[in-house]
Order: sequence, then C-alpha cells, then structure tokens
Amino acid sequence: MRQELLSLPKGLAEEVSKNLVMVARLIDEDPEQAYAYSRIALRLASRVAAVREAAGFAAYATQKYSEALAEFRAAKRMTGSVELWPVMADCERGLGRPERALAMAGEPEVQKLDKAGQVEMRLVAAGARRDQGQLEAAIVTLQSPELASNAVQPWTARLRYAYADALLAAGREDEAREWFGKALEADKDGATDASDRLAELDGVEFVDAAIDAADDEDQDGTENLVDDEDDEDDDEDAAEIAAAERATDVAEYYDEDDEEYEPLEQSAADSDVRGDKA
Repeated sequence: MRQELLSLPKGLAEEVSKNLVMVARLIDEDPEQAYAYSRIALRLASRVAAVREAAGFAAYATQKYSEALAEFRAAKRMTGSVELWPVMADCERGLGRPERALAMAGEPEVQKLDKAGQVEMRLVAAGARRDQGQLEAAIVTLQSPELASNAVQPWTARLRYAYADALLAAGREDEAREWFGKALEADKDGATDASDRLAELDGVEFVDAAIDAADDEDQDGTENLVDDEDDEDDDEDAAEIAAAERATDVAEYYDEDDEEYEPLEQSAADSDVRGDKA
C-alpha cells in the first residue's frame, strides 16, 4: 500500500493515508463510519488499487455487496492478484446469487490462491450450498484435509465452526457438539462464538451482569454520563466526516472505459455533497 501511495503527490498521499487508517480502525466497531472515510479516500485517489480494495471491504462490512463487488473487481484488474476471489464470490452470495459463487469456486483462479485463500473459498462454497438448501452438500464441501488435520492454523477455528454449524442445521446434534468443541479448542483469539453455541446445546443460559447493573441505574433515574459522552463523540465524528466530504473534490470513481462495471446509483450522501459544491 505504501508503495502505491508514493505515486501520489505528498500532500494528497498523506490525506489518503489518514482516511485509510480510519477505515482500518473503524471497520469492525463502526462499519458505517469506516465506509464514509473510504468514500473520501475514493474521491481523492480512485486510481490506487489499495484504496479500491479498502473501499470494497468497507462496503462489504455494511452489506453494500454490489458496490463491494465492483471495487474488488477494480482492485483485481489493477493488481492482477486473485487474493480477493473468495470475498468476491461471497458478494455474489450477498446479492442472492449463490449459483455464481459456486461457479467461481470451480474457476482456475482458485488454484492460484494460497492455502488460506483456498480454505476461505471452501467456506464460501459451503455457504452457497446452504443458501440453496443443500445441507448435506455443504457438509461434504467442508470435509477436507484441512478440517481433518490436528494442526491449528489461522483458519482452523472458522472451518471447524462452519462444519459444526452445518451439522447442527442438518439435525446431527451430537456431531455438531463435538465439532463446536474442536472449534473452541482452536479459537485462541475468540474469533467465533463456539463457547456460546456449546452452552446453548447444553441448555446453559448466561446473564450479563453489566447490562443488569445498567438497567438498574436507569430504573433508579441515574444519569448515564458515559452514554452522553459517547453521543457527543459520535456527533463530532459525523461532523468531521461531513466537513471532509464538503472539502473534497467529488469525482466519479468508476472507470468510464471499464466495461465490467456499471455506475452505481448516486447515494443520498453524494447528493448532499454535490449540492454543496454547486
């Protein structure tokens, strides 16, 4: 990414970099704000592949799958890399086209993926099978050497979890409990809720003491100052984003000579910005 940004004038590169940092920082906790920052980066540097990729993930996180797919395709065309192939296929699922995701799972690009990418593609294909109501086919899709291996890799917990979830959906509860347990063993970072799923299967219910305490305070009429401060921070962030958008030259970020992409409908936020510029 740094090398790509070096192709921009210094001041512009710094501004784009700041917005990309905010996208990365907010994409998990506040996807909508991350998406807003990605739009600013797009308007500043739509010809930079890293910007298109970041915009794609921000759109993906907010379930704007059509836009995400267009951005991922643009990034793929610019770089020639196939690493985004699985998430592109998952966008097809999000658009209600599981058959296209399955077709992508059989394309030569999959063979060019590294092991992590191939596992991700397997997860997407299994999800597409489930979208079509083919539970047994989804289970078979997930059965692989990576699933059977005792070695723990970054993808192991998610693969085992997906397998357990498919088994449970197919009514194979005992097997599902076993694989949720295996997923939990591999999930050192808490990437899944395997522990909660196991508890549900065992009929265990958890009570969030923090939430209960907050409810008690509200019932007692105690003012929640923390919430007020959070609201003020959100207002400041929104104002900062709006100001940045007004100060930014608005330009179409879809290539006019690109036959693969159709321009998306102008969003309400863009309409406001264009009105301000006028």
